[in-house]
Amino acid sequence: MARGHQKAQAQQKNAKKQAEMKKAKGHDQKTAAKAALVFTCSVCKSQMPDPKTFKQHFESKHPKTPLPAELEGVEA
Repeated sequence: MARGHQKAQAQQKNAKKQAEMKKAKGHDQKTAAKAALVFTCSVCKSQMPDPKTFKQHFESKHPKTPLPAELEGVEA
């Protein structure tokens, strides 16, 4: 019986250790997605991942506002 009890204790200890490691790791997906949003619209402050998407956003959402200098050479 001693081994069965030791086994149960070891499993509980391992489960607790795994839960702590998972908790310490955090939200990797969320931080990676946030880091990928590089371009910020100067008008509405929304964030985009690349210049092509940024230009499409700017042309559709803010047609009367002149295009920023950083988007002049970008093809949509």
